[in-house]
Amino acid sequence: MRVLICPDKFAGTLTASEVATAVAGGWHETAPDDETVLRPLSDGGPGFVEVLGTALGGRRLAVDTVDPLGRPARGEVLLVGSTAYVESAQACGLHLLTRQERDVNAATSYGLGLLLAAAVEAGAAEVVVGLGGSAVNDAGAGMLAALGAGPVDVSGYALPYGGAPLITATALAGAPQLRQVRLVAATDVDNPLVGLHGASNVYGPQKGATREDVLRLDAALDHFAGVLEQAFGVENLRTLPGGGAAGGIGAALLALGGRVVSGIGLVTSLIGLEEQLDAADLVITGEGSFDHQSLRGKVAAGIANGARDRGLPCVVIAGRNETGHREAASAGVTETYALIEHFGSEQQALAEPARGLREVAAALARQWSR
Repeated sequence: MRVLICPDKFAGTLTASEVATAVAGGWHETAPDDETVLRPLSDGGPGFVEVLGTALGGRRLAVDTVDPLGRPARGEVLLVGSTAYVESAQACGLHLLTRQERDVNAATSYGLGLLLAAAVEAGAAEVVVGLGGSAVNDAGAGMLAALGAGPVDVSGYALPYGGAPLITATALAGAPQLRQVRLVAATDVDNPLVGLHGASNVYGPQKGATREDVLRLDAALDHFAGVLEQAFGVENLRTLPGGGAAGGIGAALLALGGRVVSGIGLVTSLIGLEEQLDAADLVITGEGSFDHQSLRGKVAAGIANGARDRGLPCVVIAGRNETGHREAASAGVTETYALIEHFGSEQQALAEPARGLREVAAALARQWSR
């Protein structure tokens, strides 16, 4: 039997590669002669560069950058031909902060700007930016500052980092230093920048924002969108799909002339996943939390849709499962397993995810292997 294992990360515990390895190990405990094909995935969030680097090779360039609070951090640029791949989560990721450190009003995307600058300096003609899992809500203002185009107030002074101060922005300090590089935003978030479905309202609370913070940030981003529209000659920036990705970084990339593509679609195309799906007998995917957002274009749903179109069974293994059987089945999911249910404890599921994945996969092999 040929089993295709293509999970996303389990946020905060295991990378996508570690998840795939654990599942394959458990399967082979029961069915050692079956063939397992590992294709760890990312939709643009944490693990984006690692997944592509593993599949595509290329050259990895280490970069000194900063985290959402401006502290030193390490990132990397993946260079494949004339294309560079960078990951916003390496500099702006929520996983870089403890829960007590989350400050959505002041968190900055400056570190992503440093990664972009490194990609430009490396000679890339195109830079693909994976967006997702961010701790910021500054509409890319920090990123622009690192590129020489930070927001300034009416007196021409640079604004403090973060989304809240953007309410006083009147212009940008200069033109971004990008050397005509083409920009691509890889994300499966289609939210606009502002409004009820915008970055602040939908994702702000996940980053520690109170209701007052959300209202303040939404107004600040709405104001800053006007500054970006005037600076770059773009229109309707507030409502463009994908503008709300990664705390509004998507909108800044769109203002810079970038385009938005599906993160999972890009990754699956680059690693040849379609061909692997054609040859598989069973597909196993998964992610930390399988919920209603998972069914809106994230990794698990994208894989399940592809399996359904081929008449393949698709099993989801997640840390937790918050979807109903009917809605999961409509997306192409045959069965769903959750580590919390397997262990009977959320604490143990978080403490021993690799063991849980191996045990669930071993049981799956007893059920599915020929």
